[in-house]
Amino acid sequence: QVQLVESGGGLVQAGGSLRLSCAASGSIFSINTMGWYRQAPGKQRNVVAAITSGGSTNYVDSVKGRFTISRDNATNTVYLQMNSLKPEDTAVYYCRYYTSRDDYWGQGTQVTVSS
Repeated sequence: QVQLVESGGGLVQAGGSLRLSCAASGSIFSINTMGWYRQAPGKQRNVVAAITSGGSTNYVDSVKGRFTISRDNATNTVYLQMNSLKPEDTAVYYCRYYTSRDDYWGQGTQVTVSS
């Protein structure tokens, strides 16, 4: 009942920037959390950043000061601004929407940072 459409992935050199977007549609509950997760080859999928509908944010330590998560509640869209990218940021990035009742994932978008 909820669909997530991601965009903004691509190739960038170390030190560059990318902005990921994820638009949620369908039966959206106004109280929710949206977040970005990533999975590199051979590694677990881990949270990068998350934001509640109230605007509270959390980040994994490795991206603090470089990445910024934001959202537009009017359009149910979450963004991840990624600056000062490093090769270790290379991964498939997944958008997630969840509430106390639902949990949905996007299909993922590839981010590759070259050195």
